[in-house]
Amino acid sequence: MIGKLNHVAIAVPDLSAAAAQYRDVFGAKVSDPVDLPDHGVTTVFVSLPNTKIELLHPLGEDSPIAGFLQKNTAGGIHHVCYEVVDIGLAADKLAASGMRVLGDGKPRIGAHGKPVLFLHPKDAQGTLVELEQV
Repeated sequence: MIGKLNHVAIAVPDLSAAAAQYRDVFGAKVSDPVDLPDHGVTTVFVSLPNTKIELLHPLGEDSPIAGFLQKNTAGGIHHVCYEVVDIGLAADKLAASGMRVLGDGKPRIGAHGKPVLFLHPKDAQGTLVELEQV
């Protein structure tokens, strides 16, 4: 059901410094920051030959990333994102197998303008999993 790894998301306390490190130290192509108010984050994407890194920073006080950074002050891996062909079908199959889809269970539009949903970490070996329809 899942396809290739779309990205690994890293929550960072200083988005500018993290973007500069990937650009200036690692020599990667780094996007401009994009605010996603519906998700409570500002994102920067780092393009790699085989996948992407998504740098996440809180946008607003209610951001889920703010809570993550309170517990992990230096930042850290927040989630992994896998591609799926049909997110509705994937959600139904996962729910039928007992996996919990976070939120209201319905896909939302993500950072790439495509439908996404998240799976509860307790159902995926302690890892927050995002699925993105391609």
